[in-house]
Amino acid sequence: QVQLVESGGGLVQAGGSLRLSCAASGRTFSSYSMGWFRQAPGKEREFVEAISGSGGITVYADSVKGRFTISRDNAKNTVYLQMNSLKPEDTAVYYCAAATLAMASYRSYEYDYWGQGTQVTVSS
Repeated sequence: QVQLVESGGGLVQAGGSLRLSCAASGRTFSSYSMGWFRQAPGKEREFVEAISGSGGITVYADSVKGRFTISRDNAKNTVYLQMNSLKPEDTAVYYCAAATLAMASYRSYEYDYWGQGTQVTVSS
């Protein structure tokens, strides 16, 4: 069982930056690939970025290419999402998730554990 707690969301102006964190419980954090997803009001949840257990492989959505960066610190059981050049369309609740996979995945159904989400609002 893995518990995930996100933090770092908030209100930021367009062009600004935020860094989200997701702290995980458990002693086998490095065995999980981790992902970030987001859901805007009235829209389906969508994939943002994912990272393999070792941190060596990342996968990202085209919409965040060059702006967002996922990373992890296995010693701290934490995954991060650095978000730069934020746009109003990035406004959403951001969720981190853990999958018992070696490789990073963009498929939400492959994730076994989810956090409660953190709100990110980007004003124009």
